[in-house]
Amino acid sequence: MSAVSDDHQLLPATRRALRHRIALAQSEGRAPSVVAAVVRGGEVVWEGSRTSVEGHGPDGNVQYRIGSITKTFTAVLVMRLRDEGLLELGDRLEKHLPGTGAGEVTVRQLLAHTGGLAAETPGEWWERSPAGLRPTLGAVLGDAPFLFEPGLRHHYSNPGYTLLGSLVEALRGKPWEEVLRAELLEPLGLDRTTVGPQTPHAGGWAVHPWADVMMPEPVEDLGIMASAGQLWSTTTDLARFAAFLVRGDARVLSAESLREMRTPAVAPESGATANGYGLGLQVLDHGGRSLAGHGGSLPGFVAGLWLSESDDVAAVVLANCTSGLPATTVAVDLVGIVAEAEPRIPEPWRPFLGSDPVALELCGPWYWGTAAQVVRLTADGLLELGPMGPAGRTARFHAEQDGSWTGLNGYYAGETLRAVRRADGSVSHLDLGSFVFTREPYDAGAPVPGGVDPQGWRGIG
Repeated sequence: MSAVSDDHQLLPATRRALRHRIALAQSEGRAPSVVAAVVRGGEVVWEGSRTSVEGHGPDGNVQYRIGSITKTFTAVLVMRLRDEGLLELGDRLEKHLPGTGAGEVTVRQLLAHTGGLAAETPGEWWERSPAGLRPTLGAVLGDAPFLFEPGLRHHYSNPGYTLLGSLVEALRGKPWEEVLRAELLEPLGLDRTTVGPQTPHAGGWAVHPWADVMMPEPVEDLGIMASAGQLWSTTTDLARFAAFLVRGDARVLSAESLREMRTPAVAPESGATANGYGLGLQVLDHGGRSLAGHGGSLPGFVAGLWLSESDDVAAVVLANCTSGLPATTVAVDLVGIVAEAEPRIPEPWRPFLGSDPVALELCGPWYWGTAAQVVRLTADGLLELGPMGPAGRTARFHAEQDGSWTGLNGYYAGETLRAVRRADGSVSHLDLGSFVFTREPYDAGAPVPGGVDPQGWRGIG
C-alpha cells in the first residue's frame, strides 16, 4: 500500500472521531482487541487499535481470522475463470463439476446465494469441529442439499461457496489454496493473507455474555470448506484488497468485472444486515450512501470490510471475540465518518480527448412522450442519458462499431440506442429498446407509437 501523501492526510478532528468510534466499539463490544484501517484514494490514511488484554496489542501486521470475507476472494477467482472464457455464469455446475448432487444450480446462483442450498452443513457445528468430519462434498451437502428451488430466493449458503472452491480446483487442476496464492494474493502483494495463522496473530476468545471473563476458542482447519471462510489476514492486507475491489488490477480482475460483482443481484433474506447481495459481495444502502463489502465471523473472531465507490473510502475492522462487536456496523461507520467530515474532492473537468468525430448531433434535450431528457457526451466518450429534473432513469452508453450505443447500467443496461436518420442523413429520433425519443414532445414528424393527434397541442376552450 502506498505511503500517505499530503493530499490524503486526514484532519485531526476526523482522526479523533475514528479513534473514538474504535474505542467505543471495543468497550461496548467487550472485545479483547480491535484493529482498524481506513483507505482513501487507494492509500491507507488511518490505522487504529484498542486492546485491554496483555499480549494482544494489535497493529496492521497482526493476523486475525476473517471468516466469510474469504468468500469475496473465492468469487474473484471464479470471475477470473469467466473472463478467461472457461465458464459462463449461467452454466450449470454439472457442466464443470459433475456428480455433486447439486448440479442443477448455476455458477451465478452460487455466487449470489440464490442456489436454494442450505445455509450450513448437516451434522454438528462445522466451524468448531474437525475438518475430518467433512472429507467430501457429499458430507458438506448431505443427502438433501436443496431447501428451495434454485433461483427462487436469496438464502446465504456456506456449502454453496464450498462448491465454488471445488469448481476453481476442477478448472485449474490445482488446490484452491494454490490458485488463490498464485492468481490473487501474490499479484496484489497480500503476503500476510494465509490459510493458517502465522506469527504474529491474535488468539480467538469467547467473552462470557454476563460476566467479564473469557475462554479461548479452538482453531479448526475448515478443510474442504476453506473457500467459504478459512483465511487469516491483517488490516494492511485487507486495505490493499479493498482498494483493488474499487479500482481493479489488470493482473487479477478488471474494474468492470468488479463493478459487476458490486451490483446487487438479489434482495437479501428478511432480517439480513445488508440490503442485497451481488456476486461475492454484500451491498448496503446506509443513509443514502451505497456501500459494498462483506462481513465475516468464526469462533473467536469477527471482521468487516466495506467500501463506498462514490466517496473512494473503504474501512476494515478486525476483532478477536466470538460475538459482541458488530464489525460490519463499525466499518460502515468509519466510512461514513471520513466521507461526511471530508467529502471527496471532485476530479478536475477535462474535455473530450477522442480522435473520432464527436456525436454532437445526439447531445442536448430529447423527449420521451412529455418527459424531458438530456443526452450528454462525456470526456471518456460515453453517452449519458438522464432526466432534466431530479428524478428519472439515468444510464450511460458505449459506442459500437455499427454506430449504435449499448447501455452500461441501470434500466437500460444491455439495451441498444440507435439514432434513426432521415433520407438527408439528419437525425429523426432516437430508438431505445422500442422507446422513441424526439426533439419535441410528441413530434408529429417522428414515428411516435400510437401516432400524434392531428390537432396538436391545444388548450381548453
